[in-house]
Amino acid sequence: MSNFVRTLNRFIIEQERLYPEATGAFTALLSDIALAAKIISYHVNKAGLVDILGQAGTTNVYGEEQAKLDVFANDVLVRSLAYGGKLCAMASEESEDLIPIPDEVPMGKYVCVFDPLDGSSNIDVNVSIGTIFSIFRRVTPGDGPGQLEDLLQPGYAQVCAGYVIYGSSTMLVYTTGTGVHGFTLDPSYGEFVLSHENIKIPSKGKIYSVNESYYDYWDEGMRNYIRWAKKADPSDGRPLNSRYIGSLVADFHRNLLKGGIFLYPGDNKSPDRRKGKLRLLYEANPLAFIVEQAGGKASDGYRRILDIKPDSLHQRTPLFIGSREDVEIAEAFIQGKRKP
Repeated sequence: MSNFVRTLNRFIIEQERLYPEATGAFTALLSDIALAAKIISYHVNKAGLVDILGQAGTTNVYGEEQAKLDVFANDVLVRSLAYGGKLCAMASEESEDLIPIPDEVPMGKYVCVFDPLDGSSNIDVNVSIGTIFSIFRRVTPGDGPGQLEDLLQPGYAQVCAGYVIYGSSTMLVYTTGTGVHGFTLDPSYGEFVLSHENIKIPSKGKIYSVNESYYDYWDEGMRNYIRWAKKADPSDGRPLNSRYIGSLVADFHRNLLKGGIFLYPGDNKSPDRRKGKLRLLYEANPLAFIVEQAGGKASDGYRRILDIKPDSLHQRTPLFIGSREDVEIAEAFIQGKRKP
């Protein structure tokens, strides 16, 4: 391996050396996540060749039918993380309750929450999907099993957040609060290699990403924003370009690199959608931490996402995330402070 290649493990160790009090536990935990990502990536890339596509015949906590690959990815992450001795509890978008660490494993000082396979309904049509994860330090005293309190922390308490995108290449992007860094999986020797150091999102973009099929169910402020975005005005770069993949990780990743805004507001289609569809713990918080570290912004339309104190493992939230100026403009429309 070339001396100029900086793998994920090497990069993490370099960063850890800046903190003399570090024990190595955090490095090992990220290595466990990276291993799970490699396994999932391998199976995603051959999904059309094995019996892993389609539905599993089970539903998750939201009553959504689980794809076979959802179940597989969840099992891989749980098994990779449960026996490393670095966690005291886990939570997954695919599991209703806290996931305990086996009794025979030493309890660690961290907890991890994750969406094992975001956008998995797109796997059948070969669209990019991803894994999203978030790490907190435990807040309950002692060294026993973790409690719900350890998982229900506001996003600003995250010590690490990241995602893996399985696309034309597999890429892991993460932050520990000191910038955002991206690593691309090199299949020639099976390592994540630093490819995008210190990612910064443009302060304003030319892309908006939203499912406009819900337009008639949105509040007037949201509809006003879309009218404004479509309006031609060369002085400020409008009209904006509509780009919506329907896979959160893929839409977010594109906007992180190129600039723009992803929007998933609440809507009036049914009572349970007023608070949006995306999950605060498993999707909004991790991506909000990443985008802020890259110089962007994440909001529910009124509040900073990272300031929201969760009250349940599967709490939903509206999400407006991306370039800072774009999010602030969207907030102004949502709050009725601006008209098209």
